[in-house]
Amino acid sequence: MGWIETLSEFNIISVTVRMLLAMLLGGCIGLEREKSKRPAGFRTHILVCVGSCMTALIGLYVVYEMGASSDPVRIAAQVISGIGFLGVGTILVKEHDHITGLTTAAGLWTTAAIGIACGYGFYLGALLGTLVVAITSAILFKVEGRGRKRNRKMTLYVEVNGTELLNEYIDWISDAYNARNVLIVAPRTAIVGNVGLEVILPVMGNENVKAILEEIRSKEGVVFAMESVKREK
Repeated sequence: MGWIETLSEFNIISVTVRMLLAMLLGGCIGLEREKSKRPAGFRTHILVCVGSCMTALIGLYVVYEMGASSDPVRIAAQVISGIGFLGVGTILVKEHDHITGLTTAAGLWTTAAIGIACGYGFYLGALLGTLVVAITSAILFKVEGRGRKRNRKMTLYVEVNGTELLNEYIDWISDAYNARNVLIVAPRTAIVGNVGLEVILPVMGNENVKAILEEIRSKEGVVFAMESVKREK
């Protein structure tokens, strides 16, 4: 099969095919991220994949066309570590240390690896890698989403009258509801002597949120309690 040998060698046809394949595969991955409205979308993934492919091709060109004795893998190897700096820009730390963007950062890193595979002519690996990324992003995301719905978090604001029972109340809500990140904040009512608390409670399954709020409100010393932020899905 002459065309297989042509694509395996370093020539203008194989270079063109590898660059176009990198653009196509990077676009397939980026399209899903674009639909999810992520910071790194369609164009970013194409550029990462094509750029990674280009570094691999440069290494091959230096060896086969210029006759240099260097390792053709050396240049491309720097992409794997360097792409991490680009991925950091997609990671955000939101309220209560909630981190987003890790999937996008990992996707960029994987896209770079797929681009390198295209550059070296590892077509099967590049295609299979893209397929796995697509399955992970589109299908496994739904499975992960169901788990998040079963185990979501609720952010509460609770205002307590005075500081006498504050430590006792914090211990109670931590033990009774497995509360995390109990933060003391300024009271929203601005009443002298009141203390505000922001609390994150894990909510399991179809647990009745209203019942939890009513029980907290009935506690001695609690002025009022309300859901502060929309529950995470």
